[in-house]
Amino acid sequence: MELRSVEELMDLLYACRGARDSPGPGGAPVDTYDHALRTAALLRRGRPADKELQVAGLVRPVGRLLRPGEPDTRADRAADAVRALLGERVAGLVRGRPRPGLPAEDDLLALRAADEEARTACFDAGVLEDWRTVLELLAARNSRLEAMD
Repeated sequence: MELRSVEELMDLLYACRGARDSPGPGGAPVDTYDHALRTAALLRRGRPADKELQVAGLVRPVGRLLRPGEPDTRADRAADAVRALLGERVAGLVRGRPRPGLPAEDDLLALRAADEEARTACFDAGVLEDWRTVLELLAARNSRLEAMD
């Protein structure tokens, strides 16, 4: 599945509400929707200028809905779904592999750290609608970049 609009992505993210993700070490299952919002919020705090990294933290759970019961392929499915809409870098971060030729190891470490912290952190991370403008800006920028290629 390839997402074609921010609205489709938002619908998919809203569908994550109430879905439980497997717990981290020694923890209880977490709500996928809340976890995604907390991950993105933590990345926003730590790397405020890096919108692509923040969005990667937000959209990672869509793979759970695209491939239920197949945890080994979730990241690949999520990356494939968002690539056309949000670009190669976001897709690479969601997949957990950097784009060739780019020093993204720090980005992946930041994403993983935020993901882990979001499993146990308890704070109000806002609502999904808070991210609409950022998603629209990234989608618009990515569509312009594709038009130039």
